[in-house]
Amino acid sequence: MVGSITVEGVRKTFTTADGDTVHALNGVDLQINAGEFVTLIGPSGCGKSTLLRLIAGLDFPDSGTLALDGKKITGPDCERGFMFQNHTLFPWLNIYDNVAFSLRARGIYKEKKDDVAEYIRLVGLEGFEKSFPHQLSGGMCQRASLARALVGHPKVLLLDEPLGALDAFTRMNIQDEILRIHREHGMTMIMVTHDVDEAVYLADRVVIMSARPAKIEKIVPIELGHPRARSSQDFLAYRAEILRRLHFGGKVPDVEYYL
Repeated sequence: MVGSITVEGVRKTFTTADGDTVHALNGVDLQINAGEFVTLIGPSGCGKSTLLRLIAGLDFPDSGTLALDGKKITGPDCERGFMFQNHTLFPWLNIYDNVAFSLRARGIYKEKKDDVAEYIRLVGLEGFEKSFPHQLSGGMCQRASLARALVGHPKVLLLDEPLGALDAFTRMNIQDEILRIHREHGMTMIMVTHDVDEAVYLADRVVIMSARPAKIEKIVPIELGHPRARSSQDFLAYRAEILRRLHFGGKVPDVEYYL
C-alpha cells in the first residue's frame, strides 16, 4: 500500500555534551497504514520528535528498522514531507519562491510549476505570493510551510508540533485546513503534539508514548466522524481516557468547578 510506515524494535540513544547517555526510544513497534492520520502524544522529552525524525530519515536508530511501503528508510526522501515546529521559510525568498524551492532543487520546477500556485491556493495564501515571511503573520507562515511540504506530493507528511506557537483560533483554523487536505489527497499524516484536544480532533488513532526511554503505552482509535464537535460527550470521553493514560486525570474527582 502507498504510504504505509513500519517501525520495528527501534531503539535510540544520545550522548550529551557532558558525556551522559540519554535513552530516548526503547524498542518502539508501530504500524501506520496508508492514508491514516496518526498523532503521537506523551510527556515532554519522551522521544516523540525523535521518532518522527527517524521516520523522516533525518536521524538513524541504534537498532531496529523503519520502512516506507516495505522499503527500508535510510535517509531523507521526497516521499516524506516534513513540517517543523517553526516555519523555517527562507527570509530572503517570497512565498512563491519558498514553496517552489524544493521543486527547483530537484530540477522538476518547469514540469511541476502549476502545482506551486495550486498549493498556495489550497492553503489560502492566494494573493500573497510576492510577500516575504516577515510581512506575514505566524499562522500565514505556517500555511506557507504546509504548502512547501505538500508541493512535492509526498506519500507521508510528518508534522512536528507545527501549530504549538499559534493562537487558539488560528490553530483551529489550520487544523481544519490540514484535515481538508488529508481528506482530499489521502496521504498518510503523522503529527507530534502536546495538545490532547488536537490529538483527538485530528487523528484516526492516537499513539500514547511513555516517559523516556519511550515505548508505546497505548494506541487509542478515535471512532468519530468529521467534523468533530470538541464539546461532545464522545469527544470528551476520548480526551479523558488519554489524560488518564498520561497520568493527568482523576486528580480532582469530587470537584465540579475548579480553576
